[in-house]
Amino acid sequence: MAFLGFFSKKDKEVLDSGLNRTKTSIFDKISRTISGKSKVDDEILDGIEEALISSDVGVNTTLKIIERLENRVARDKYVSIDELYSVLYQEITELLAGYDAEGKLSFENLPSKPYIILVVGVNGVGKTTTIGKLANKFKKAGKKVYLGAADTFRAAAIEQLTVWGERVDAPVIKHKMGADPASVAFDTLSSAKANDADVVIIDTAGRLHNKVNLMNELTKIRNVINKIYPDVQPEVLLVLDGSTGQNAYEQARQFSQATDVTALAVTKLDGTARGGVVIGISDQMKIPVKYIGLGEGIEDIQVFDKEEFIKSLFDGVK
Repeated sequence: MAFLGFFSKKDKEVLDSGLNRTKTSIFDKISRTISGKSKVDDEILDGIEEALISSDVGVNTTLKIIERLENRVARDKYVSIDELYSVLYQEITELLAGYDAEGKLSFENLPSKPYIILVVGVNGVGKTTTIGKLANKFKKAGKKVYLGAADTFRAAAIEQLTVWGERVDAPVIKHKMGADPASVAFDTLSSAKANDADVVIIDTAGRLHNKVNLMNELTKIRNVINKIYPDVQPEVLLVLDGSTGQNAYEQARQFSQATDVTALAVTKLDGTARGGVVIGISDQMKIPVKYIGLGEGIEDIQVFDKEEFIKSLFDGVK
């Protein structure tokens, strides 16, 4: 199911275009493997395994998919080449059935008032850009958005967020470089509450400097949230660069050990053949992917819809 009707034709066009390199990477390899064959055999399964791993689905998730295909072939005795893509589609969909974002989030329907998002991730993954794009989407959905520049250890982070705030017409609460991030969060949340904000996005640590420091920093910010909005559970959104493939998975693993990551945003999927990493991260981390970045434009971010994502991958090849 699409997101309660919010997945538009334009969204689909952007998604299809953004996943084109990944789709080509996976299915060109499979196509070469099945050429001239009439049924699925071990050689074809090996080819599918290679195609999925090379698209950064990940070894463990790929092996799960191959095992499901092997079981299907053993059960049905005969799976034709014509049926292969349909069976592969079904098995990947079932594998990820439990790892969709809960509540079918959209930019219009928010999980809380306000929707507080603490954004973490290493520098260079598109963290500040993702914040700006999300702010733009929420603003266009009619929401009042406040931004907090609590990544205070890198001057450029404050400047970049300020530029994005001006671009999307969202207030940016900031202190000087080196200021206490929790203090910035306090001022951001206080201003948001005074002005009845719908969405509060707070930029936090731009690195995994060490797990203890990150945990302490986010704990202090959570305490501030609890004082000002005691009934709101914040989203901890980890931003990952999809073009880095398995390195993105490793970052997700390290950050989830350091703090309670509740959602993922995977960026830069349009410029890579490694979009399979979304499938692998969803399966291995058991953390919902909620947002995906599909281009450099301000509109090129979407709420992640697992079913639409898989449909797009298989569109034209099933």
